[in-house]
Amino acid sequence: MSKKKQKTPSESIAIMTELVLPNDTNTLNNLMGGRLLHWMDIASAIAAQKHSNRIVVTASVDNVSFSAPIRLGNVITLTAKVTRSFNSSMEVFIDVLAEDIPGGKKVSSNQAFYTFVAVDQGGSPIDVPEVVPETDEEKEMYAGALRRRQLRLVLAKKMKPEEATELKSIFINE
Repeated sequence: MSKKKQKTPSESIAIMTELVLPNDTNTLNNLMGGRLLHWMDIASAIAAQKHSNRIVVTASVDNVSFSAPIRLGNVITLTAKVTRSFNSSMEVFIDVLAEDIPGGKKVSSNQAFYTFVAVDQGGSPIDVPEVVPETDEEKEMYAGALRRRQLRLVLAKKMKPEEATELKSIFINE
């Protein structure tokens, strides 16, 4: 049996830049949330594809909160990278930075975790490389990914709460 291929999170980094145009905004001249989610999905999918070298499909999106409005004319930089992989699924962290270039202001506006599943040409799930974190931040994200995965599975009713051992360790001291 051959050893599973390994990749570092830095090998999956995807950086995407967009300019907020009038067609992207609501009546208050702020970026529409749906447009931002669309861009986040694309950037995250690219990171997952770079990690797996496969076609990927979005399986879930964790909580996305909008901490600061993104205005018409802002430049958005979306940075995504795989934090951990399981069998065929990958967790991708994405950070969104909004920049008012003429005003000289940058703000971190959104962060989220996306989950993708790698599939073969027939659409069936296929194994992906393991993630080997290198930096302290990558190691922290990697360690938390199992808890986030179990929470997603419990909320989707694909795992019983009593089976979520990583979540139990947060709430119950045995």
